[in-house]
Amino acid sequence: MAVERIWLDVPYAEKDAAKQGGARWDPAVKRWYAPRPGMAELARWAAAPDVPDLLPGEDRSLGSGLFVDLVPQTCWFTNVRSCVDQKDWERLRRMITRRAGRRCEACGAAEDRERRRWLEAHERWSYDEAARVQTLKRLICLCTDCHTVTHYGYAQVRGVEAEAFAHLVKVTRMSSAQAREHIAAAFEVWERRSRIAWELDLGILTDAGITLAPPPGATHRARVSDATLRAEGRPAVPPARRPGSGRAGWR
Repeated sequence: MAVERIWLDVPYAEKDAAKQGGARWDPAVKRWYAPRPGMAELARWAAAPDVPDLLPGEDRSLGSGLFVDLVPQTCWFTNVRSCVDQKDWERLRRMITRRAGRRCEACGAAEDRERRRWLEAHERWSYDEAARVQTLKRLICLCTDCHTVTHYGYAQVRGVEAEAFAHLVKVTRMSSAQAREHIAAAFEVWERRSRIAWELDLGILTDAGITLAPPPGATHRARVSDATLRAEGRPAVPPARRPGSGRAGWR
């Protein structure tokens, strides 16, 4: 008779400590577990209830398919993951991949370790420019290739624009001209939204019992962006660009 797993919620940054405490990894479900009950060393990673497949107020129809979805400059490198308690992020990530059937929701690809293609969480937002509020409306499971297309500007500075462009054309079946027009339009929207210091509305997470760290303010986001880019050896505050302009573009 199969033994029921004693599952744990272990943030990635704490996996070594959990392993040292006796936790074991189940590669089939990609989750840590305790090999026996009552292990005090693992008590801090005791699993919380699963996050519901549909978050309160989530719009699963928003932003279907693959498209360039640039993050406003005032929000670089401060995504949902940076605003969620690490243990709760593990619960949230697990729900996102599970409900997607462990497949990319844009192209249908599965994770492929040899190709370094992973399944990643991406946010879909609505923007109220009058109120200056950026509201989280959906979380979606994307493979690394589709996620790279989505953050097309960041793909440019990483030197993988050609790969991102080819993947966009392949998945959407746009012509090259249509893809270039689509990217240019995305940068126009990005430029307009980047003039605004957005307040974040993460209500679909808090209403689901997800514990948040206080979302960073716009000034702090700029510092995070600058520090992250410098650590990666990128220009700190580059100009935006449209395809073909010969200037650096961004997330």
